[in-house]
Amino acid sequence: MSYPATVLDAVTTTRGFLLVLSIIVPVAGVLLAFVVGGRHIERLAFATILFGLAIAAAILVALQQSDGPLVYLLGAWAPPLGVALRADGLSAVMMMVAAVVISAVGVFAGADFRPAAAESRAPFAFWILLLGIWAALNIVFLGGDLFTLYVALELVTFAAVPLVSLDGRAETLQAALRYLLFALTGSVLYLLGTTLFYGLYGTLDIVLLSHRVRAQPATLVAAALMTTGLLAKTALFPLYLWLPPAHAGAPAAASAILSGLVVKGSFFILVRLWFQVMPGLPGFAATQLLAALGGAAIVFGSVVALRQERLKLVIAYSTLAQIGYLFLMFPLALSASGQLESGGALAGGLLQAVSHATAKAAMFLAAGSIYAVLGQDRIAGLGGVWRALPIAVLAFALGGVALMGIQPSGAYLAKELLLQAAAEKGQWWWAVVLQAGGIFTAAYVLLVLAHVLAPAKAPIASDRPALRIQETAALALALCSLLLGLLPWEAYLPIAQGIPSYRLGPEAVSKTLSKVLLPILGGTVVATLLGRWGPPPAHITSWKPPLAVVDPIRRIGLALGDLIERSDGFLRQWPVAGVTLLVLVLLFGGCNADGLVMRMQARPASGRHQLFA
Repeated sequence: MSYPATVLDAVTTTRGFLLVLSIIVPVAGVLLAFVVGGRHIERLAFATILFGLAIAAAILVALQQSDGPLVYLLGAWAPPLGVALRADGLSAVMMMVAAVVISAVGVFAGADFRPAAAESRAPFAFWILLLGIWAALNIVFLGGDLFTLYVALELVTFAAVPLVSLDGRAETLQAALRYLLFALTGSVLYLLGTTLFYGLYGTLDIVLLSHRVRAQPATLVAAALMTTGLLAKTALFPLYLWLPPAHAGAPAAASAILSGLVVKGSFFILVRLWFQVMPGLPGFAATQLLAALGGAAIVFGSVVALRQERLKLVIAYSTLAQIGYLFLMFPLALSASGQLESGGALAGGLLQAVSHATAKAAMFLAAGSIYAVLGQDRIAGLGGVWRALPIAVLAFALGGVALMGIQPSGAYLAKELLLQAAAEKGQWWWAVVLQAGGIFTAAYVLLVLAHVLAPAKAPIASDRPALRIQETAALALALCSLLLGLLPWEAYLPIAQGIPSYRLGPEAVSKTLSKVLLPILGGTVVATLLGRWGPPPAHITSWKPPLAVVDPIRRIGLALGDLIERSDGFLRQWPVAGVTLLVLVLLFGGCNADGLVMRMQARPASGRHQLFA
């Protein structure tokens, strides 16, 4: 059901005040932190997190009980004169996910960033930045116009960048600066597109723009600029030069936020832009290009992840690969009339974002626990760590299993929805990419676990014992991702109607086991052929006959992996990234130009306004 803009934005809806509270609470926490000082900031942060978590849950419940989205008009002025905050199903779900991830990260960070007796810079900065990111993300999820979204995205960036360099080391400062400069480049492109939209249509409100956008060259240029800028902030391949050093060099709690939530902000805005502001603008070629970049990210990121020697770098490149999944939904949501429609493909992409946020945050937190105890995270030196940190290893394993798309994980539901959409649209090639992605994910997860479960070469000695509270926080997030498939998603995302259900029982267990075999067996083969993490564990080298047979093939695989790894270094150079930005702007502009006028004229009136009716 859709609502005209005049009806939807005439007044603030019942319980619309919750939207403002979700922003005010973390902002108030930041301001009060300067009053209470560093010694009490941890208590203040935990109180703020609990309050914010309750507000996110209240918004989710309120939206389920309402007939439409929640709306709050700032200053009681309706757009275009005023600014509206709006919460639909997507907003509420993403806000809840952000609240859950931040809560778990806060529990984990309580041990690493506990203020000392005297004022301490790092803990004070961390808690302020964490609350700042939360407030900015809530604005991203609720913002009703393109300029508000721009401001919120910049707040996310300026709060996330210092998290990378909290330890003050030269390499992390360099990674933070690289992140800042490339993110600002993306911001400039987005702002240029926003300026064009305002000059053309006299408003930046999403609802009003959805009724006014027409097919003309300036609109096409604005769409290409904004899309490329958002891709740079999301770190979609090949615009990812900032992601590996930033995610791998930051503290574990910061890495979990960067990978789990920060990159979702720009992706969320891109979904709003393509599906709500201009659903009739992107054509077949543009959506295929976007998904092709996503497919390349899956393969490239996974192969490079298999080549890394440090655990956090493996997870960082895994993030690059998993981001690619989010963009496979675009061509699968395109109707025969050239209209992007809210349906199973879109629901699949969003469920993948939710699953990735929880699973990847869990894996980074688990890696942080391992590093804290061992003092290093070199994969070849992780033998026997499961005895010292069983819960952390279990959290990493469950997070990896969830990302493989195994029942009843959220990634499984996402994968099934996307596979159904690919079958309906006759685009079988994206089904192949989806299945290959699960195999690649299994490959680097299994290879890490093979080293973790190997006997220790020497007794594990550490000055710091394992902190069960930190391991438990990671495990809780991993379990969230693994059990997402059991939630009633249709109640919050009406577009997810027909979502595959999961019922416990012998038949479900048998189906799950059959679906596990493909990624496990395929991942084992891929890890054997492409993995290069020092000498394999003893329990693998004992398989001499099989290794002798595959050795020639493995040499070819290693050579291919070396080539891709060298390409990684080439793509992460500034001149190459700059040229790539320009090329993508031209490509998206050219792809959208094909058949633009016909698609915009054929665009139906219904479905222009609300993304999740």
